[in-house]
Amino acid sequence: MTKYFSARDLDWTLLGFVLALCTLGLLQIYSATRNTIWQGAHYRQALYIAVGLALMWLVAQIDYHTLLDRVPILYLIALAGLTAILALVEIKSGVRRWVPLFWGFNIQISEFVKLVLVLVVARYFAEARQDSVSGGDLLKIGGLVGAPMLLVILQPNLGTALSYLPIAAAGILAAGLRWKQVAVLVIAAAVVVPVWWTYFAKPYQRARVMSFDDPSRDPLGKGYQSIQSRIAVGAGGLWGKGIAQGTQTQLRFLPEPHTDFIFSAYAEEHGFTGVLLALSVYFVVLMRIIYNAQTAADRAGTLICLCVCLLLLFHLLVNVGMVVGRVPVTGIPLPFMSYGGSSMLTIFLLLGLVNNVRLRRFVN
Repeated sequence: MTKYFSARDLDWTLLGFVLALCTLGLLQIYSATRNTIWQGAHYRQALYIAVGLALMWLVAQIDYHTLLDRVPILYLIALAGLTAILALVEIKSGVRRWVPLFWGFNIQISEFVKLVLVLVVARYFAEARQDSVSGGDLLKIGGLVGAPMLLVILQPNLGTALSYLPIAAAGILAAGLRWKQVAVLVIAAAVVVPVWWTYFAKPYQRARVMSFDDPSRDPLGKGYQSIQSRIAVGAGGLWGKGIAQGTQTQLRFLPEPHTDFIFSAYAEEHGFTGVLLALSVYFVVLMRIIYNAQTAADRAGTLICLCVCLLLLFHLLVNVGMVVGRVPVTGIPLPFMSYGGSSMLTIFLLLGLVNNVRLRRFVN
């Protein structure tokens, strides 16, 4: 008999801090898009959050064991969707990423694939039940995660493809990794990266890496985003310039201030104090997910929470590192704050999985 769960059974501490971050994001999107073609984007973002909450509740109601049983079908659907994008979707601005729906809304299937990969990795290592991963496990999980990665890279969308790696890493680390295997992975990376750089890297990708090393080489081109982002962060000082008062943001020197570089705009207008507040809230969110992993009823539930946690941490570190010039410019959004429907809905679906695990922590 299926047990009924009410809304009060959700992790309201986690949800409260998540909504706090969403509120900061809405406020910053409003500020960053005033008097631009994106004016009113915060209304759409609010709609995405509302739909995301509904999807979170829906996913939380479906027993995650049922979802794990459907992993092969979900995985094939994900691969079919990514393949269809390459075959059918029209190229726009040199990429195939967005599938048009209605009323100007688009979805990015590669974002929703993260949800499937979390289930894939959790099921694989939950069934393995070994003290440590073997070389065969690394090859198998590498193939399972590598196939969608390759399809996303071909769009091309390297940033989203790289975000699949922390999902696999969470499962591998939780299952146990030996030093010899770490050495093998390091050697493999040392071989793959130069080969990719020499034969497969796109010109714009090489330019981003080169500008990361020295943005002043092309201050009005590839180095422009990094330079303006650092200026905005530094201009915020201790208390910030105030909402809608940031010069870099309001005078449109800062590119993409409501999406990839929203944290730069936020730092300029809220200062070091605001940044410290936001990062503290992120810390609490991640710790609550870890808590749900610790209290999970089984290994699969623990792995699901750990995969979600490491994925969000990856997004946070890469995005914040990017805006302060410590990571090359990528298209990885800031969780809960950056404008975007597909990324926001995916994050709430992932939170639905976390709450799914929480609701069944006492179920035998």
